[in-house]
Amino acid sequence: MAGVLLAVVVLAASLEVSATRWAVLLACASVVLTSEILNTSIERLADYVQREYDEDIRAVKDLAAGAALLASGLAATIGVIVFWPYVIK
Repeated sequence: MAGVLLAVVVLAASLEVSATRWAVLLACASVVLTSEILNTSIERLADYVQREYDEDIRAVKDLAAGAALLASGLAATIGVIVFWPYVIK
């Protein structure tokens, strides 16, 4: 995760993207990092509450992981939209 964020920052700086595009990229990064933190928190809490395997706990963990995956996918899509005009020049 940190490697991807570093690559985005380096690419944005080297392409000299506009301030608005920087803001969009940083907002996307914040959403992804926040969703990853929440996913980890939910998984750890679930493991603390229920140490044995439980289908309901598995479903909760899957939903949290799905939310993080969705945020990452949308951020990647927005990244393509943001960088596309600079790449096709």
